[in-house]
Amino acid sequence: MILGYIFLTIAILSESMGAAMLKVSRGFTRFVPSALVVAGYSLAFYMLSLTLNLIPLSLSYATWSGAGTVLASIIGAKWFHEKLDKQAVIGLFFLLAGVILMNW
Repeated sequence: MILGYIFLTIAILSESMGAAMLKVSRGFTRFVPSALVVAGYSLAFYMLSLTLNLIPLSLSYATWSGAGTVLASIIGAKWFHEKLDKQAVIGLFFLLAGVILMNW
């Protein structure tokens, strides 16, 4: 089970990196960020496929998408100076709480 969560963590981190690079790629007009998008999403789906051998689909996908959403929001706020209003922060809190409850 621990190995499944290691795979899932790599999937979440690589998908979030791919999402950040998607913004930087400017519609796939910049080569290096575009290559990092492809690499990030490829690694994310490969790691998610390995995760599914060890952790049920519902738990894996909820954790991957929920934690990825929270991480993408943090990256957006820190790197791209996107604003998170009070409703967004509350929503992210509930999303994270739901992921924690599902894994508990």
